[in-house]
Amino acid sequence: MTAPRAEHEYHERVARAVAAIVADPLAEHRLEDLARLAHFSPFHFHRIYRSVVGETVSATVRRVRLALATRLLTRGDQSITEVALTVGYESPQAFTRAFGQFAGQSPRKFQQQLRTAILDPVPMPCDPDPGAPPSVRIVERRTQPVHALRHHGPFSTIPHTHRRLRSHVGNRTVSDWFGISCGDPEARPDFRYYVAAMSPDPWALGDTEVELLDIPGGLYAAHTLAGPYTRINAAVHALYAHWLPGSGYEPDDRPTLEHYLNSPRQVAPAALRTDLLIPIRMAR
Repeated sequence: MTAPRAEHEYHERVARAVAAIVADPLAEHRLEDLARLAHFSPFHFHRIYRSVVGETVSATVRRVRLALATRLLTRGDQSITEVALTVGYESPQAFTRAFGQFAGQSPRKFQQQLRTAILDPVPMPCDPDPGAPPSVRIVERRTQPVHALRHHGPFSTIPHTHRRLRSHVGNRTVSDWFGISCGDPEARPDFRYYVAAMSPDPWALGDTEVELLDIPGGLYAAHTLAGPYTRINAAVHALYAHWLPGSGYEPDDRPTLEHYLNSPRQVAPAALRTDLLIPIRMAR
């Protein structure tokens, strides 16, 4: 078996374990059970898992449970104490500390920021006060070609796909980095996710893993998210569920975009900025 094929098989086997954690975040997830699912010896599994995913099994479980907490907090029908107990914390204090490390702010502030930045009504383009910048703005983008790597596996392993694309990029110049969501993540297997780089430099024709895609042009609803990438899913859900219905627009059949405006390699998680771009058209 060639090295690239063996590496791909390792990733697929580890992805089964990650998928099991994501499917049932509140289960016990014993190391022996996950190793059996991935067809690895329990003796070697944890080391292999950490090398592929970039973190320990316990860190993945903790992160997936806290990601579940962001969805529960976004819904707003449970108190912070109830959310803490639901995701496996014995006290709201312990949950608040863990959530602060995960999301860069307390659970209460997370709820308040989502509501004031996204869920509250925002001015339409014809609003009489154009001087007040809305939290969601309407932009028109031109079609842009990008080099993209398709992500396989659960969302929690997306950072690994980013690292793989960076290894393909090498010393080439990159002007922008994107995440591209094609379809509804709840409607698998139709859903596809890509990490993408916009680069003016030439790429080797033999690099078959990397695809040349076009990011479609057109109208987008843009919201600049402040803080860690762990907030992205909750913010996108809030845009679709709460902002879009009252906006005068409807979703278009183009990918949803994450445009990374800076890098976790250069700034702290709280200083990260990501443009979330929802494809739209005027409502009929």
